[in-house]
Amino acid sequence: MRESWALLWALLRGQDNPLRRATDRREALVALGAMLLLVLGAPAAGWAGGSAADAALQRSVRAQHLERHPVDAVVVGRAPGRERYVGDPEGGSERAARIWVVASWQAPDGSPRIGEVATASGPGAPGSPLRIWTDAAGLPVAPPMDGRAARSHAVLAGIGTFLLAAGCVEAGRRVVVGRMVRQRYARLDREWAAAGADWGRAGTGG
Repeated sequence: MRESWALLWALLRGQDNPLRRATDRREALVALGAMLLLVLGAPAAGWAGGSAADAALQRSVRAQHLERHPVDAVVVGRAPGRERYVGDPEGGSERAARIWVVASWQAPDGSPRIGEVATASGPGAPGSPLRIWTDAAGLPVAPPMDGRAARSHAVLAGIGTFLLAAGCVEAGRRVVVGRMVRQRYARLDREWAAAGADWGRAGTGG
C-alpha cells in the first residue's frame, strides 16, 4: 500500500518525469480512486448503514412499546432451581443481575395469572409489589428496548458498515494493483526472453 500512495504522490507532483512508466500512472490512478472511496464512499456507506439500522431499530422500539405493557404484580416467592443471570438479551436499559421469582398478576382480560418472572430489583418478601411486562395475552415478556439502546446499536452498525466498506476498498485496490504488477512482470519476462534469443550474437544491438 505504501508504494501505491508513493506513486499517487508522484503523480500529483507532476507528469513531466521521463522515468515514469505508464503502469506507474495507472497504479497511481488506482490509488487515487481508492483514496476518494475511503474519504467519501466509506463514510457515506457508514452513514447509510447506521441510518437504516436506526430506522429499523426505532420501528422495533415503537412496536415493542405498543405490544408490551407494564403490569403490577405481587411476589409469591423465589423460583426454585433458578440461577441469577446478567444482561438483557434484547439490549434494553436494564442490565443488572436478574433473579427469578414466582409472581401473580392480572391479564388484560382480567383473568388471574401466576408464573415465573425475572426482576432486577431483588425478589422482595412474599406480597411485595413488582412491576413486570406482559404481552397482549398477559404472558410475561422482556422489557421493551429503549430508544437510547437502539441508537447505540445503530451507531455500532454504522461504524461496522464503514469499516467493512473501507476494508472492501483496500482489498479491491490490492487485487487490482496485484494484477497490474503480475502483468508488468509477465511483460518484462517476455521482453527478456525475446532479447535473450539474440543475446551475445555478433552484429546484434546498436
